[in-house]
Amino acid sequence: MITRRRLLLGGAAGGVAVLAGAIELVGVGVLPGKALLDRIDGACDVPGPPETFGSAGPTVTGQFFSRARNRTVAYRIAYPPGHMPGSRLPLVIYLYGDGGDQDSPLGIYPLAHALAGVSAAGPLAPMALVCADGGKNLYWNPHPGDDPLAMVTEELVPLCRRHGLGVGPGRLGALGISMGGYGALLLAERRPDLISAVAAISPAVWTSYAEARAVNPDAFASAADFEADDVLKGAARLQNKPVRIASGSDDPLRPGALALIQRLPRATVYLGAGCHDSAFFGQQQLPSLQFLANHLSTPPSRPRRP
Repeated sequence: MITRRRLLLGGAAGGVAVLAGAIELVGVGVLPGKALLDRIDGACDVPGPPETFGSAGPTVTGQFFSRARNRTVAYRIAYPPGHMPGSRLPLVIYLYGDGGDQDSPLGIYPLAHALAGVSAAGPLAPMALVCADGGKNLYWNPHPGDDPLAMVTEELVPLCRRHGLGVGPGRLGALGISMGGYGALLLAERRPDLISAVAAISPAVWTSYAEARAVNPDAFASAADFEADDVLKGAARLQNKPVRIASGSDDPLRPGALALIQRLPRATVYLGAGCHDSAFFGQQQLPSLQFLANHLSTPPSRPRRP
């Protein structure tokens, strides 16, 4: 079959063996440009998320000095529709992808907007979302003088609990995209006593330190740090925990996701069309939130908006 990719990039007959070889390397991700080829070929086309939302709840922003990160850290807490600061709610910790910060959207939507999504099953069960600045590209694992994951567990979570969020058994979940998907899995593995359910969208899971370093030399401080924080090796800690993993068919990080899925036979898995991009992230945002809502206990909450 002649695809649009071959028609556009295959070149005229004869004379372009070098070009053909380069295209093949691009196609398998060795040379840059695969994302462009995927878009030309339609491999990144995914059905959009349902465009049905209620009225978004309020968002609270703030900052604190983090001893774990040795700097001032900004955070953002989003409340679901009909709730406001003071509500006692389950809490989902959102870990963003590479290059993000506390203001990063969840997929394609601001956090409060995402919480107002309505699926075929109806509105999401009430829960709050929190996101804090864990560094642009630290991969949510410890680096010399900067430990974003400890900031989350030892500082951000206690702060949120003082506001009535994520208090009590079964009330705290984790959600991440790409780098944050890896971070959410690492968080759940390190603190199974803290995290009751975890969802990872297009998780950036590497199968070797060399592979990780070739793509992002700042992801891990050393080979020893990679070994210590390898979520594939730690997957057994998630065997009895609700886990959802979503990965697109043309995501270059799919091999790592598949390796993780093999170690988690009871996980909820979505393996559909899509790339490592905002279209796939946006498509998987509502199902991931629904999964977490289904696994976090939701006793009555007060106060509510009148």
